[in-house]
Parts: sequence; C-alpha cells; structure tokens
Amino acid sequence: MDGAVWGKWVGAVDHTPGTAPIVYIFAKHALPCAPDLPQVHGDVFRPPTSSSLLASYVGTGVQLFGMSLVTMIFALLGFLSPANRGGLMTAMLMMFVFMGLFAGYFSSRLYKSFRGEEWKKTTLRTALMFPGVCFVVFFMLNLLIWGQRSSGAVPFGTLFALCFLWFGISVPLVFVGSYFGYKKPAPEDPVRTNKIPRQIPEQPWYMNPVFACLVGGVLPFGAVFIELFFILTSMWLHQFYYLFGFLALVFVILIITCAEITIVLCYFQLCSEDYHWWWRSFFTSGSSALYLFAYSGFYFYSKLDITKTVPMLMYFGYMLIVSYGFFCLTGTIGFYSCYIFVRKIYGAVKID
Repeated sequence: MDGAVWGKWVGAVDHTPGTAPIVYIFAKHALPCAPDLPQVHGDVFRPPTSSSLLASYVGTGVQLFGMSLVTMIFALLGFLSPANRGGLMTAMLMMFVFMGLFAGYFSSRLYKSFRGEEWKKTTLRTALMFPGVCFVVFFMLNLLIWGQRSSGAVPFGTLFALCFLWFGISVPLVFVGSYFGYKKPAPEDPVRTNKIPRQIPEQPWYMNPVFACLVGGVLPFGAVFIELFFILTSMWLHQFYYLFGFLALVFVILIITCAEITIVLCYFQLCSEDYHWWWRSFFTSGSSALYLFAYSGFYFYSKLDITKTVPMLMYFGYMLIVSYGFFCLTGTIGFYSCYIFVRKIYGAVKID
C-alpha cells in the first residue's frame, strides 16, 4: 500500500494484483498507523456473535450506571444520610428499578443496529438476567441464615416486596423502553459491511484476547483501589462512609480510565486487522471486576476476623454480586467509549 499527503488529507492506494487500485482517503490528524485502519472497513461493523447477549449486558450496564449516578447526586446534595444505611440501600434499589426504562431502550437500540429480529427475547433477557442472578445468590444466602435460625434472615414479606418491584415495575419498564428503542430507526453504519468476512492475520502474543483484557482491567481497578478499602470497611466493619464528594470524583476518574484503556487497546486491535472488537471492548474494562473480587478476598483474610462457614459464604456471596455489577458497569462504559470511537474514525474515512 502506497501513501500520500494532500493538504489536510492523507491518502493510500492498495495495489492488489488482479484488481483495480483502491484509494483510501482519511483525515491527516488521524493516529500514526491510520493507513492500516481502512483495511478492515468492510468488517468492522459486522455484528458480533451472541449479539443478543451483548445487548442485554450493555442494557444492564446502562441501568447500573444510571442508578449509581442518580444515587450519588442525591447523596452529594444531602438527601441520603450515611447513618441511615437502610435509606441508602432503598434509594439504590428504587433507582435500579426505575432505570429499567433506559436499560430496555439502550439494549433494543444496540440490538437493532446488529440487525437482530428477536427483540422480545433480548428484552426479556435484559429484564431477568442480572436481577435473576442477584436474587438467586441472595436467596441461597438467606436460606443459610434461616438454617442458622438467625434473626438477621430477610423475612418472606420483604422477599415478596422485592419480587413485586422486579416483576411488577422493573420488567414492564424494560419492555416499555425496549418498545420505544426498537421503534426508532437503527443508526446507519459509517461504512458498508462486506458479505464475505475478511480473514484475520495471525496476531502477536500481546494481542491475545485474554491477555489484552486482563491488562485492560488493571487501570480501572487502580482508579478505585484506595476508595474500595473505605467502602469495604463501611460495609463490613460497621463504620459510616461520609466521603460522597470524593467518591463522585473517583467515579469520574473510573469513567475516564475505562474509556481510555478500551479505546487504546481497540485501536491497536484494529491496526492488527482484527475486527472482532465488540465483545473485547466490553471485557477489556469489565475485567477489572476480577481484580475487585480478588481484592475482596485479600481484604477478608487481612482485615476481617471471620471463622465460621456461613458468615464466610455470606461475605463472598455478596462480594460476588458486587463484582458482577461492577463488571456490567465498567464493561458498558468501555463498550460505549469504543463504539463512539470506532464510528467517529470510520465516519471520517472516504473510500473511492
């Protein structure tokens, strides 16, 4: 491929034997290895495998993001007292329920851009997948507490109220949001997708998907590492957490780090002519949940004095729920950052 520069544009000509020359024109201010990016323009927007599952995870991440953002704003304004932990948890639960509207909307919009047709199945998965996993873990832990005849067990009436919030409010809101999202026309891709998938060349060892995703999760976890200690102390050592302003700052830093690391690794991936970026962009920042769960294990053995089996299972069960939610949240932030980035750079590519 030969390159040339015309004013503010950079051009490249592909002299493939036996075919007419293909001229690529893209912005001069693009990143250094931009001449390699147009080579996968016909496959970069090819729908991923298990597109319905990806759309459901992204919808769940949007739901968790909205819940975290609104709850943090209320806490910053002083509406939620750290001394009243029940009020804080109730506010988070109610925000999660009502954010189901946005979960359905964003999951259906993404699924329609994949040209999927089973929108009802995708919507149902969005409404049931994450809450279902959390409820099963919570219910199993509650059975263990019941077996110990402890007064800390959640009564049946509270479980019924949770189910009512889930099936009576959250699930219908997800379907309402999905209806409006799927009703709108799908966003057009900046470039046309080829009918025949392009063969991906052999990748270097550092572009291995597992290795790249594990490396990508280090930076987002490092952004919340210090604050995580105080949050766990507040949860398990019965101390009050008052630093909501600092927590909001850490949340903004988390968003920025998730976006940066995902975009950089996605850019290197596209330069290596690997166009399977959809799931990898989600796992790159979402893998920080593995480090969170590993750190919770370190915190358990270094700070807590728990020797009995049931309290130990409760700790790791609840931290598993927290890590799962953190995976959906950070994965969605990284995915949308990468999604916007890819649409922007390929929207600037002109192909003759």
